[in-house]
Amino acid sequence: MDPADDYLPAIDDLKPETFHDDNAGAAEGLDDSIETTNPGKAVWLIACTVSMGGFLFGYDTGVISAVLVSLGTDLGQALSSNDQELITSITSGGALIGAVLAGMTSDKYGRKLAIYVGCAVFFVGTALQATAFSLAQMVVGRLVVGFGVGEAAMIVPLYIGEMAPARFRGRLIVFDNICVTFGQLIAYALGAAFTDVHQGWRYTIAIGAVPAIALAATMPLCPETPRQLISHGRDDEAKRVIRKIFPQATEQQVVNKIRVVRHSIEEVAASVSDKSLWWQMKQLFTVGANLRALATACSIMAVSQLGGFNTLMYYSATLFSLVGFNQATAVSIVVGATNFVFGFPNFAFIDRFGRRSMLLITVLGMSLSLVVVAIAFHWIPVNSDLSVTGPHEMTWASILLLVALIVYIAFYSAGVAPISWVGTEFLPLEVRALGTMLNTVTCWGCNIIISSTFLSMMKAMTPSGVFAFYAGICFLGWLFVIFCYAEVHNMPLESVREIYTHGFGVKHAKRLQRELREARANEQSAP
Repeated sequence: MDPADDYLPAIDDLKPETFHDDNAGAAEGLDDSIETTNPGKAVWLIACTVSMGGFLFGYDTGVISAVLVSLGTDLGQALSSNDQELITSITSGGALIGAVLAGMTSDKYGRKLAIYVGCAVFFVGTALQATAFSLAQMVVGRLVVGFGVGEAAMIVPLYIGEMAPARFRGRLIVFDNICVTFGQLIAYALGAAFTDVHQGWRYTIAIGAVPAIALAATMPLCPETPRQLISHGRDDEAKRVIRKIFPQATEQQVVNKIRVVRHSIEEVAASVSDKSLWWQMKQLFTVGANLRALATACSIMAVSQLGGFNTLMYYSATLFSLVGFNQATAVSIVVGATNFVFGFPNFAFIDRFGRRSMLLITVLGMSLSLVVVAIAFHWIPVNSDLSVTGPHEMTWASILLLVALIVYIAFYSAGVAPISWVGTEFLPLEVRALGTMLNTVTCWGCNIIISSTFLSMMKAMTPSGVFAFYAGICFLGWLFVIFCYAEVHNMPLESVREIYTHGFGVKHAKRLQRELREARANEQSAP
C-alpha cells in the first residue's frame, strides 16, 4: 500500500456527509475483500470527468471579483455598494436553495440526473450574466448560477464518494476540492487577462459555460453509482459498474460487494424509517450530547465563513484597487494561488497533529494576520464613501496589507477551510442527515451575511474597523477551539459520541487519546 494511505482516513473525514460507509458491513461479518483489489483506470477517469463540476463551482464563485471592478456602467448605471453586494450575495442565496433541493431529490432521481441539471443551470445562469444589460438581469443570472453552485457543492463529492474504492476515496474527494480552488484561480487569471478588453467581463463570464458543456457531453460515459442502482433494485447494472471499478475482482467478490452496499442502505433506512422529522429535530436539540456535537460543527463552520475569507474571494479586486494597486485584478491572482497551494498541508498533517492542533495554530494565525491588515489600513487614506484621499499609489502600507492577507489565506486554507466540514460525523446516524443539512445552512447562511454586508460595513466602520471585527470573530473562534473543540482524530465513532456525554469533552478526549495511544503501543510491543 502507498505510504500516503496512512493518512487517508483523516482525508476521508473532510466531507463525511457526502457518502455512506459501506465498509461498515465488514463489521457485520460481510465479505468486502474486493476493496483489497486494484481498481481500474475507469474510476480515475470518471472522477476527473465529474470533478469538472467542482471546477465550475470554483470558477463561478471566483469570477465575480474581477467582474465587479470591470462593470462600469455596462448595466445601464454605475453600481452602488448595495448593488455590488446584491450581485455578490444573491449567488450564495441561490447556493443555499440549490444545495437543499439537490439533497432532497438526488436519492430519488439519481446522482447523474442531478449533475445534468446542474450543467443546464450553470449554462443558463452564465448566458443570462454574459448578455446582461441591466442590473435586474445580472441579479437573476447570479441567482441561477447560485442554484448550480449549491448543487455542485452537494452532488459532485457525493457521486465521487459513492463511486470510489474505499482506500482511494480520500484522494478522489481531495481532487474535487482541488478542482474548486483551481477554478477560482483560473477565474482570477482570466479576469486579469480581460481587464483592459472592452466589456471583457462578458467574455470572462461566458467562458464559464465551456466546462459546463464539456461535463454534460462527457457524463454519458460515466455510470450511475452502484449505491444508487442497488437502492433502486438494479443489481445487474450495479454489478457491471462494480466490475468496471474493480476489474481484477472475482465474480463472488462482486456479489459480496452488492451485499455490503445493500446492508449499508438497509442500516441507514432502518435508523430513520419510523422516525419523523419532528422526532429527529427533538433528538438533535433536546439531547445534550447531540446538541453539543451540532454546536461544535456549526460554530467551526460559522468561523470559516464569518472570519472574512469570502470578502477576499468576492471583493479582492475591489479591495486591492482601493489600496493603490494599479493592476488589482492581477494582484487578486495571489488570493486564488495561495488558497490553491495551501490546501495541501492540511491533508498531509491533519492525521499527524490532529484537528484541534491544526485549528489552534491556524485560527489564531488568521486573527493575528487580520490585526495586521487592520493596522495597515490605518495608514491608507480612504474616505467614508470608499474613495481614496490623496494620490492613488502603492505604499509600504499596501505591501504590508498584501503580505498579511497572503498569510491569512494560508492559515485559512491549511486549517479551518477543510476542517469545518468534519463535525457532522460526530452525530448519531439517526440525526446525522438533519445535522448535515443544518451545517450546510450555516455555511451558506453565513456566506450570505458576509457577502451582503462587506462594502456597507467598510463605509460604516472604516476598513480598519471591519478587519478588526473579523479578527475578533477569529479570536472568539480560537477561544472556542481551546475550551470546546475536542480532539477526536483516529477515534472510533463510538468513542467520539461518548465524548459529548461529558460536556464538550475536551479533557475527556485527551484521556481517551492517551488510552488509545497506550493500547496501540501495547499491541505493537506484544510478541
